[in-house]
Amino acid sequence: MTNNSNLFLSIGKPIKDEYGRIVGKVASFALTPSGKFDGVYVESNDGKFIKQSMEHLTFNGAEVTFNSNLKSQASVLCDQIPLIWRKNQALKDLAEKRKISPDLYQELHSNFEAVLKQLKIDAQELSEEANKEIARCTQEIKTLGYAVVNLELEHEIGQVDEEAYQSAFTMLQENLKRSNKEKSDIELTKTKLSNIMLGDSNQIKQKITPFSFEQTSEETTEATNEKVPETINETANENPDEDVEEKISDTPSEIPDETPEEAPELPEPPVVVYVKEVGKAGI
Repeated sequence: MTNNSNLFLSIGKPIKDEYGRIVGKVASFALTPSGKFDGVYVESNDGKFIKQSMEHLTFNGAEVTFNSNLKSQASVLCDQIPLIWRKNQALKDLAEKRKISPDLYQELHSNFEAVLKQLKIDAQELSEEANKEIARCTQEIKTLGYAVVNLELEHEIGQVDEEAYQSAFTMLQENLKRSNKEKSDIELTKTKLSNIMLGDSNQIKQKITPFSFEQTSEETTEATNEKVPETINETANENPDEDVEEKISDTPSEIPDETPEEAPELPEPPVVVYVKEVGKAGI
């Protein structure tokens, strides 16, 4: 819990954003009857007073930092969406195991789906807001770039002295760094939101794909096993009266190649020898 004395030290002090830009000053605090801090009265740079939520401000003694609404909301959504999705999946598992009644499952499942749908809508709206902020940063960077070029030109032709040039150049460079850093942070935030919105569908695909592969493999194997015996039987029945001696006179090198596959269906060698011996006995 933040010490009250630390908060009061910030009265009259400037409020900076995450990139060091001054956005206003702390004028006073809003407190509940119980003494809990409810908000901060801020004088903005244009002289207007606004009441700012405590959630958007970070206090470190006399230093006060204003946290980006975009990043704060994105952080909450990136936590809530995966959590609700996991709860919904766990609910389905419990229903499949018959640990909860179908009616209770349908009720809770509908609630989870409704919450998840709304969170995704919020994430989509926040992503569109991020696009606008990225465009703003891009334009700001472009404007600062023109300012640097014009400063360099005026300094080069002697219109701006060295001291003024160095001061202005340092100021422009600092603002360029801040704008580039802000743009990078917003782009990263948008990427996280996009990944979260697509995360549940990707996980479902990963679960379905292995099952389909195994099922296809089993069907292919069964089809292959059914066709192999038929082929062997047809081959065996095509030449039922073929002379046994012609089989023996075939090239011996072909027998080892066919033995691993057709050996169980071909006549045994001892039978062939037995036929020859009977022929000689008759002569």
